[in-house]
Amino acid sequence: MKKWLKITIIIASVVLVAVAAFLLVWFLYVVPHRESEQNAARIRAYREAKFDRYREENASLSSAEDYVLFLGDSLTDGCDLHDYYPEYTTLNRGIGGDRTYDVLNRMQVSVYDAKPAVVVLLIGGNNVLAGEDLHKTAAEYEEILKGIEEHLPETKVVVLSLTSMGGKCAVKNPEAALLNYKIKDIADSYGHTFVDVFTPLFDAETMEIRAEYTVDGAHLTDEGYRVLSAVVKPAIKAALSE
Repeated sequence: MKKWLKITIIIASVVLVAVAAFLLVWFLYVVPHRESEQNAARIRAYREAKFDRYREENASLSSAEDYVLFLGDSLTDGCDLHDYYPEYTTLNRGIGGDRTYDVLNRMQVSVYDAKPAVVVLLIGGNNVLAGEDLHKTAAEYEEILKGIEEHLPETKVVVLSLTSMGGKCAVKNPEAALLNYKIKDIADSYGHTFVDVFTPLFDAETMEIRAEYTVDGAHLTDEGYRVLSAVVKPAIKAALSE
């Protein structure tokens, strides 16, 4: 009887260890992997829905209109262009989470097919937040401008600096400022207008974006967008009058 009890205890122990190991693997690897796949699927679906909308918009555009196309990431995606730029006929081609290489891979449907009079470009913040190499980011940025020059030689480009950041993102402000210098040099080399939107949002005392201009350190409040649009509008006006 004692022998069978020992065997039963050993078997139960082995089963418990196996179950514990299975649960450990499941929660440490399987669940995160599934969540990652689901998140990737949501992102793909979101982007595809955007591209479908862009194609529909592009097909309906009038050659008589001077369109101002805003190209970028979530700062553009989340901007109500009709509210902040009511005097212009605008196209919003921002996609949240995009980096420079994401924009590069969607230029045809996002920009070339639309044939805008002006492109307002704001991209690179997510590259900086992800700690990507600034030289690589700058090279991809230049490829974006080169593509516009080759495909849309008559289109004017208003190049925006990265915005200043706050909270946990504030540690990236020095990198953002350095990339802004690189972006300005690239914009100048192509003869494009460069607009500094870092400084108008920046608080020199805290060395961060002003608290009233941001919701989370990286994205803008209504007041933040008001400040940004106020410095961008004159550049758009000048570009359209050229």
